[in-house]
Amino acid sequence: MNTMSWIRGFNGTLGWLAPHMVANKMRLAFMRPRNLPPKEWELPLLAKAERVTLRFGLSALRWGQGPAVLLMHGWEGRPTQFASLINALVAAGYTAVALDGPGHGRSPGREAHVGLFARALLEAAAELPPLRAVIGHSMGGAAVLLATQMGLRADVVVSISAPARLIGVLRGFARQVGLPSPARAAFIHQVERDVGLRTTHLDVSHYQLDMPGLIVHAEDDSVVPAGEARAIHDAWFDSRLLMLPEGGHQRVLADPQLVEAVLALLVRSGHQERQTA
Repeated sequence: MNTMSWIRGFNGTLGWLAPHMVANKMRLAFMRPRNLPPKEWELPLLAKAERVTLRFGLSALRWGQGPAVLLMHGWEGRPTQFASLINALVAAGYTAVALDGPGHGRSPGREAHVGLFARALLEAAAELPPLRAVIGHSMGGAAVLLATQMGLRADVVVSISAPARLIGVLRGFARQVGLPSPARAAFIHQVERDVGLRTTHLDVSHYQLDMPGLIVHAEDDSVVPAGEARAIHDAWFDSRLLMLPEGGHQRVLADPQLVEAVLALLVRSGHQERQTA
């Protein structure tokens, strides 16, 4: 029996008898990320980075000189996973600032969730010049969209491989670890308590998204279904949806079409600004 089978069997039995205890154990598993080392292809970009510590202890990497672009990785991710995009942004004359999310890398904390990521983006934005763009991948993309509802402003916003609703992520995790209905309900309630928002509020269909945006997703993403990108696009009037035939959940970050679309969005928004100035 493998580890996941054992966990599912344990939860399936004890989750009926002690649902709150089991839910709490799974909440901790859900919110405590592993710090995974960078891969070899990330090291050249890491070597060129300037490490900065923001006012409240958040750690970030910075490259380049020019208008600021803020980037947020996903769950158990790293700033250098954006290597292809960051290199292109720097070559185009932008400053790229990529955060270590809470509980990740050198940023403080042991736990992480979309609310903490969103607040980290707000803290970082308060210390940076006006942002030309904010870009997020996976949970970082969900956090970027949430942060816009909390006051984050940028000329353009880019969401990559992000879920449209938190409830779908929670239900998927609960199924994966075999939580029966009483433990599943307790698990969702505990996550809502920690995030500080009901899952009904963490749904892009209820957001006011009033800035130009780009949504990128791979059709073969096995972590976040491609339908989530279409749901975000439906809720976001001023957005372009770029669906790539392949790229999975991570490789999509290096896709040349993604890089080209981000740079084109920045150029287009800059041109519109000059016309209205």
